[in-house]
Amino acid sequence: MSNLMNKTCPNMTFQNPEQDQVFVGVYSVVFIFGLTLNLTALVVFFRNSKSRSHTTVYMIHLAFADILLVCTLPVRIYFHSGLGDPHPTICEITGLIMLTNMYSSVFLLMCISVDRCIAVCFPLSSRVREGRKKAWCVCLGIWILTIATSLPIYFKKKQADMKNSTTKNFTCFGGFPFYATETAPLVSTLIIGFGIPLIIMILSSWGLIRAISKSTAVQTSDLVDSVRIKRMIITNLAIFLFCFLPYHIMLLILYASEYPCPLLMAYRYSFMVACMNAMLDPMAYYFTTETFRRKMDVEAVRKIRQMNSHSSDGNNRSRAPLTT
Repeated sequence: MSNLMNKTCPNMTFQNPEQDQVFVGVYSVVFIFGLTLNLTALVVFFRNSKSRSHTTVYMIHLAFADILLVCTLPVRIYFHSGLGDPHPTICEITGLIMLTNMYSSVFLLMCISVDRCIAVCFPLSSRVREGRKKAWCVCLGIWILTIATSLPIYFKKKQADMKNSTTKNFTCFGGFPFYATETAPLVSTLIIGFGIPLIIMILSSWGLIRAISKSTAVQTSDLVDSVRIKRMIITNLAIFLFCFLPYHIMLLILYASEYPCPLLMAYRYSFMVACMNAMLDPMAYYFTTETFRRKMDVEAVRKIRQMNSHSSDGNNRSRAPLTT
């Protein structure tokens, strides 16, 4: 396989009026709705600080990550509007922020899925309760991880651009993603940045659905709509796959292809779909929580399972078993 840094697309036109209209339209919609919904979410979360759950901590950070991501979209809208290339430094910083917050969102979505699962499956575990209280520490670790892994890519890309500056072929968002399709960054991205979070989300979703299906108290309770909960879990996972799977598949295809230039447009579309996650996150997560509704079904499931466990234990409260 030839070195990716030697792959260029000299005969490819990156500005296409019809395609650019699609990018401008989609990015504009994502920017308007993503910014509005996530700001609304933050306002509601902070106004209801007294009833804030551990899952809400992850959602606050997710909303913040999505806001930072959508704030970079005006630069892309400017580029696809045919007004010219923004300054190279602006393009580089925009790409860095986009990359950092995309994978912050991935890890935070994973944490939300895990937190919901263990809250329902292990409502009586003191270790689980203590672990969930460390949500802020987990969020801090995610930010450190994503920033620390994105900065080397930024500086390496900048050095590569300086070496190739004599070619005068700079284009802000239309060039080949060399930095993302080199072997080391690609492997770490596919495994750590996407593969592991996806597997954990699938297992957490399966565990939560299994716990709800096997709970007699949940099935017979009028407080919980188990069908709606299962639909919500499946929808969340489907949105995750819809947004992030095409982008990572395209990175792998670009890496493996000897002639990747014809695939660049598909890559740009997959990146656009990944950005849509910032708009879909509030719809899929925030408006199904107790912060936006009077009763949160998942929280009701946890309480019912907890009461069921207490009642099945009889008077021996000191040795209450964990529910599974």
